[in-house]
Amino acid sequence: MAIELRDIHKHFGPVRANDGIDLRVRPGTIHGILGENGAGKSTLMKVLAGFIPKTGGTILMDGREVDYADPAGASALGIGMLYQDPLDFPTLSVLENFMAGRAAGLGLKADAYREGLRKICAGLGFSLNPDSPAGRLTVGERQQLELARLLAAGTRVLILDEPTTGISALQKETLFSALRTLAADGRSVILVSHKIEDIEALCDEITVLREGRVAGSMGRPFDTRALLGMMFGAEPTVTMRSGHVPGAQVLHLDDVTAPGGRTGLAGCTVSVSRGEVIGLAGLEGSGQDVFLRVASGLIRPSRGRVHISRRDMTGRGYHEFRSLGVAFQPASRLEEGLVRGLTITEHCALQEPGGPFLVRWDSAEREARERIAKFQVVGTPDSPVESLSGGNQQRLLLSFLPGEPELLLLENPTRGLDMESVHWVWEHLDAYASQGTAIVFSSSELDEILMAADRVLVFFDGRIIKDERPEDTDAMDLGRAIAGKV
Repeated sequence: MAIELRDIHKHFGPVRANDGIDLRVRPGTIHGILGENGAGKSTLMKVLAGFIPKTGGTILMDGREVDYADPAGASALGIGMLYQDPLDFPTLSVLENFMAGRAAGLGLKADAYREGLRKICAGLGFSLNPDSPAGRLTVGERQQLELARLLAAGTRVLILDEPTTGISALQKETLFSALRTLAADGRSVILVSHKIEDIEALCDEITVLREGRVAGSMGRPFDTRALLGMMFGAEPTVTMRSGHVPGAQVLHLDDVTAPGGRTGLAGCTVSVSRGEVIGLAGLEGSGQDVFLRVASGLIRPSRGRVHISRRDMTGRGYHEFRSLGVAFQPASRLEEGLVRGLTITEHCALQEPGGPFLVRWDSAEREARERIAKFQVVGTPDSPVESLSGGNQQRLLLSFLPGEPELLLLENPTRGLDMESVHWVWEHLDAYASQGTAIVFSSSELDEILMAADRVLVFFDGRIIKDERPEDTDAMDLGRAIAGKV
């Protein structure tokens, strides 16, 4: 199926997320959509998938103009989208999720669906247990489940939005192999990403978006420098570690065991000092998430002691940790960090001190404008936070960090961000480290950890199995440790 978009516009009030975009995707190919955060990539694909209505323009399929108002209408035409955060029901099994929206009537033929799931997984190299709860799957496995469900529904045009964010190298290899198989089978695949290395490795053709417009396109062989020029106007500069001298101890975990995630945390002993930047590496669910939540008071240990600035905080809650200068920022922006349905101004109002019955709206709007300007958020004070791109949501969350914290705990702080935004974030975080703030962050990107961290902690099966300085290791060495081979 050939897809053609002509003069597509999508406006959110005064913000022109898509401003006259033309795009053509040939059948049986993998087409990359490249651009920095806020360039309009996800918005354009959500228009194509029927998730949001276009403001203007035309969509053609095999040369015929089509119009639909929702994802069901797009699905009926064979268009399906795998979103950046896969859509599933965590309490249901893999098989029940696979059946969701497709089974009707009283006699649900589970065996037939089980066989259908098995065939799709076998054809694409997936290993999914149909009886496992979806809530126990990694991000990569959740993607595989959603991909299998879309294919079973008859999807012929497959859109993937930042599919390599937060998945392991092995899961990425499995995904790329599956996408090549689907394209060879005649399906049209559209890959949305800000990662040039992924786009170049997989795609037949690339279209670059910048500020809501097409900045250019390119077929193989790709010119990386030219692509960067289309994305940013110039090749971004690389931010390196500043090498701050560690100060007094800020965080100390003594033989801590705690529940949570896939593995929990087991026998963890580690110290963090003022001015240190520590990167946490490991496969998703290996204990990094529990470590950050124990250190912030969100999870209470079942054994061991937690000290903040040499004060025993074992068993204390999150607000008591905050009172000592501990700040935590989660990876799930709209689930834990921000509130869907509220504007930037309303979020600023929530940050203001004072009683529950008095909201100073003038002050909140003024604060919103200042945060938008200082943190370069593409939006207005009246923008609902869910209308912002992932990168702009991240910038907004960073704007809410306290001015002089003792300890920053950041879960995948650059998740889904383009190269320029990643460097901008680390310039901002480096200013915290310069003033003595200790920073502990998790990331699935080993290159980022090696670039930004003073120390690297590798987690495997709930334990810290490696504690190294970046100059004493490399990505290959860390990769072996992540796989449990020390």
